[in-house]
Amino acid sequence: MNATEQSLLHAFSKKSSTVEDQEMPIRPLNASSAEKPEIDVAIGGLFDILKAEKSVVEKEPEAFRQAVGNILERRLFYNPSFDIYGGITGLLDYGPSGRLVELNVLSLWRKFFVNEEDMLEVGCSALTPEIVFNASGHVKKFTDLMVKDEVNGAFHRADHLVKGYCESRKKDVTISAEKAAELDNVLAVVEDLSAEELGAKIKEYGITAPHTKNPLSHPPRPFNLMFQTFFGPTGSSLGYLRPETAQGIFVNFMNYYNDNGRKLPLAVAQVGRVFRNEISPRQGPIRAREFLLAEIEHFVDPENKSHPKFPDVELLEFLMFPREEQEKSGQSAKKLCLGEAVAKGTVNSETLGYFIGRVYLFLVHLGIDKERLRFRQHKAKEMAHYAADCWDAEIECSYGWIECVGIADRSAYDLCAHSEKSGVSLVAEAKLAEPKEIEKLVITPVKKELGVAFKADQKNVVEALEAMNEQEAMELKATLESKGEAEFEVCTLGKNVTIKKNMVSISKKRTEVRKRFFTPSVIEPSFGIGRIMYCLYEHCFSTRPSKAGDEQLNVFRFSPLVAPFKCTVLPLVQNQQLEEAAKVISKQLKSDGIKHKIEITVTLKQIETISASIGKRYARADELGVPFAITVDSPTSVTIRERDSRDQVRVSLKEVASVVTSMAEGKKTWQDVCARLNG
Repeated sequence: MNATEQSLLHAFSKKSSTVEDQEMPIRPLNASSAEKPEIDVAIGGLFDILKAEKSVVEKEPEAFRQAVGNILERRLFYNPSFDIYGGITGLLDYGPSGRLVELNVLSLWRKFFVNEEDMLEVGCSALTPEIVFNASGHVKKFTDLMVKDEVNGAFHRADHLVKGYCESRKKDVTISAEKAAELDNVLAVVEDLSAEELGAKIKEYGITAPHTKNPLSHPPRPFNLMFQTFFGPTGSSLGYLRPETAQGIFVNFMNYYNDNGRKLPLAVAQVGRVFRNEISPRQGPIRAREFLLAEIEHFVDPENKSHPKFPDVELLEFLMFPREEQEKSGQSAKKLCLGEAVAKGTVNSETLGYFIGRVYLFLVHLGIDKERLRFRQHKAKEMAHYAADCWDAEIECSYGWIECVGIADRSAYDLCAHSEKSGVSLVAEAKLAEPKEIEKLVITPVKKELGVAFKADQKNVVEALEAMNEQEAMELKATLESKGEAEFEVCTLGKNVTIKKNMVSISKKRTEVRKRFFTPSVIEPSFGIGRIMYCLYEHCFSTRPSKAGDEQLNVFRFSPLVAPFKCTVLPLVQNQQLEEAAKVISKQLKSDGIKHKIEITVTLKQIETISASIGKRYARADELGVPFAITVDSPTSVTIRERDSRDQVRVSLKEVASVVTSMAEGKKTWQDVCARLNG
C-alpha cells in the first residue's frame, strides 16, 4: 500500500471515529425512550457532523487531482495552450516529458497491435469534404444537446447539468431512500434521454446555469461537435475537421483490400489528431477539443466472426459490466471469464471478444491498475447509430470512471453508406465451397452514345449506372421501355441526367458463380491516447517520506517502457574523471536509443553534504518517473539505483549501459539484474 492510500485510509478512520463519538449521546436517548424532540435535536447534530465530514472526504479526490495536475504542469508533461494569451479551454500542449510518454505509449500500442496482428498502418487527411460525413451520418447525428444561459448566452451540455445535479443531491445525507433511488435511476439513463426528457428533468429539478444561477433555454437543442471549414478561396465547398480517423480508412477500403491480396480478415490502423468542438470542455486531457486517437478497423466476413487467436485470451478474467446488469439497481461490474461471455452471447463474437482481451492486456501492461479497469457494454439506447455491439474500456480515476477505449462492432454500416453515396462498390469476395447457378443482373452502358451525350461527364454516368442495385436497375429498365427515356441521379455530379433507351442495356441471365460478394463487417477498437495517459499518471502517482522524514516526496512509478526518461546519469561530484565516465555512459545509451538525462554541474560548494546532493537529485528524478539512476562515483564502476525499491547494485563502467538498456527495453527486470550481479 502506497503512502497516498495510507493517508486516505487514516483520514477515513479518523472520520469514522468522529461519527461514532457523535452517535454516543443518541444511543442512551433511544434506550431511555426519550421524547422525540430531544432525539431530533441529537440527530440533527449528527447530520451536521456528517455533512461537514462528508464535505472534507469529497475534497480528497479533488486535492489528489490538484496535486497530480500541479506536478504534471510543473514538470512539463502538459500545459494550457497559448497560455500567455489567456489560453483556450479544451486545448493542451504536451511538453518534453508528456510528449515522450505519448511516444512510448504509441510505441507499445504499435508493438501490441500493429506488429502483433500484421496490420496495415496508414495516415489519412484530417480535412474532410462534407459529402463523406453526410454519408457516414455525422452531419445529422454527431451532436450533443445543449442549453443556453438566457442572460449571458453561455452554453452548457444538458446531460452534464442533470448529471451534476443528481450527483450533488445524492451527497445530501438527509434525502430519503426513495429519492436516492430515483436519482440513481436518472444517472443510469441520463446519456440516453431525449431533448424533451432532458428538458423536463431540468424544469422538474429547477436546474439553473452554473455559477450565474440564471434561467436556461428550453428545450435543449442539438449542437454538432464537428469543426466546420471551407475549401478554396471562394468558400463554396464545405468541409469538416475529422472527429475520428475511421472514415479515411473506409473510403480507401478497396485500395487496402487489393493491397492485402484481396483477403479477409484485414486490419488497418491509423494514429492521428481529431477535433471535437465540445460545448463545455473540462477535466484537462479528459475532455479536450483536439486530441490523439489510435484506431483500428478490422474488416471481417459477417458470416464468420470467429478469430483464430481467441484461445489466447478466452481464459482471461476481469471486471465486466454487461448492459442487463446496468439496468438492475445497485449492480456493479463483476469479474467474468471472457470465453464464457462470448459463449453466452454477452459479447457478440469471438473477434470482438479477442480485441476486448487484447485491450485489457495492453492497458495492464502500460501500468493501469487492473482493479480500477472495467469493460462496460453500451445500453441499447446508448449505442451509436452504426453499432451492433459496443464495449468501453473504462478506467477509474479522481474524475470517476472514464471511457478510454471503445471496442465496437460497427457491422457493415460505413462501407454500405459510402457505397450508396459514392456509387462505388466497396465489397469483398470469398470462394464458394461449390459453384452454384444464379440469375445475374447485367448492366452494359453504351459508352459511345453516353460519350456523345455527356462528354466529360461520361465516366461519372457510366460508374453510376454500373453501381445500380437490382431494384434500381429494373425500375430504370421498365421506364426506358415504356417512355424511351428516364431521369437518373448521378451522385458524383450532384444532379439528375436524362438517360435514353439506346444508352444502356439492362438484362438478367443465369450464370454459374464460384465466388460470393459481400460487404465486410468492421470491428473497431478506438483508443483515446490522452485519456489513457492521464489515468496512467494518476495510477502511477504516489508519495513517500524523505530520508529525514520531514517532507513527502512525489513519485511517478512508471514502468521502464512508459517512463519519459529511462535513467539519469549523475556524477557524484564535480570531477573531470567522473564527468568523462558519465559522458562515456551517455554516449553508449544514445547509441542504444535510450532516452536519459545527464547532470554534470553539481559542485561541493552548492551543497551541504554529498549525500544530501544525491538524495535531492534522486528525488527530482523520482518525481519525473525515471526508473533508474546511475551514480558515477568511480572511473571504473558505478551504482545503479532502482526508483521504487531504492535498492542499488554495483556495475562496471563497461557494462552499465547494456544493463540499463536491457531493463529499459523490457528484456530484463530489476530482479533479474540483482540476481545476476549479487548472486
